[in-house]
Amino acid sequence: MTLSSLDWLMRGTSEIFPNQTDSENESENLVKLLQKSERPLRIKLGIDPTGSDIHLGHSIPFRKLRDFQDAGHTAVVIIGDFTAQIGDPTGKSEVRKQLTTEQVRENASQYLEQLRPILDFETPNRLEIRYNSEWLSGLDLGKILTLLSTMTVGQMLAKEGFSERFLKENPIFLHEFLYPLMQGYDSVAVDADVELGGTDQKFNIAVGRDLQRYFGKKPQFGLLLPILIGTDGTQKMSKSLNNYVGLREDALSMYSKLEKVPDALLKNYFELLTKLPLNTIPENPREAQKLLALEVTSQFHALEGAKIAQETALNLVKKGDATAAEAVPEYDLSKVEFPAKLFYILSSSGLCKSSGEGRRQIQGGAVRLDGDRISDVDLTFDTPEQLTGKVLQVGKTKFARLV
Repeated sequence: MTLSSLDWLMRGTSEIFPNQTDSENESENLVKLLQKSERPLRIKLGIDPTGSDIHLGHSIPFRKLRDFQDAGHTAVVIIGDFTAQIGDPTGKSEVRKQLTTEQVRENASQYLEQLRPILDFETPNRLEIRYNSEWLSGLDLGKILTLLSTMTVGQMLAKEGFSERFLKENPIFLHEFLYPLMQGYDSVAVDADVELGGTDQKFNIAVGRDLQRYFGKKPQFGLLLPILIGTDGTQKMSKSLNNYVGLREDALSMYSKLEKVPDALLKNYFELLTKLPLNTIPENPREAQKLLALEVTSQFHALEGAKIAQETALNLVKKGDATAAEAVPEYDLSKVEFPAKLFYILSSSGLCKSSGEGRRQIQGGAVRLDGDRISDVDLTFDTPEQLTGKVLQVGKTKFARLV
């Protein structure tokens, strides 16, 4: 493997540690390890599914994990079903709510489903999905005391979040000190060669290196990735700040948000969210925005769905609506008695003048649901949850977001 073929490694990477680029020692230079290793490396990425929805910011380390998969290595995704019951204290000003095992398992199932467009789930030996309760739930008090003995209180208080809370005299509970140790022990359990994480995870990844060394194993490399700035252009992408693009959003919403990404963020978004050569990005910011929106939306809704979203957004703008996603009127599904046929919903929402017209529009191929053409005249939905959040479209100019 030549150095030039490792361009993917550095694209969008904030830091690799250790990183002695002039060293021939494979334990100090990740490039040398990648070039010389005679086996697929084990690339760890841990997630604590404390929620069920993923946005584009969450997707960044998984995209890098896919790069390692494509280079022939094994992605080891750790579902923190045990550690999520503690909650990662990183960046938190107060103790996190502890989740039940059932909540974590359900969140994990939805999390993984959203990752299917990103990770390679099909190629043999390219993906391991492990739950850290497999090894953490069996730790006895003696092993826990051993883990605690590897770190001082001073080292723990140096961790971002803990130090701030300590200075502000906000409570820090003893179980929170266990989180980085248990997350680090995951690296011991799965023999990780490399661990991926955001720049805010350096402390936790370094703990994993220390524990591997303590237990007589080869320390992993840490590879840190940037935190994606949200669509507001100022703060990190977050659902609570409403500056996010969700992986489960309909194509029109996703496209409309991305085509308004601030000019200053365009290069960053292209680098982190696409594989397009950066020297091919259009110089015109408006053209770059449209290309970015089309490229990212197609990752989750296929190229056809992205093109339909692009055309729909353009038609809305032509009607005089400056912001396409917000211009789509909402229709409250509580007005519908379920189970309900789609042609009835077309009528009750006002997209068609009658159920008969709704049937004719479906027969004529003019009806789409989240970009997918509907051909079944008698298509029936049993519950409103099957439709919530989706965009119903008739022709090129009539839309309704179902809520």
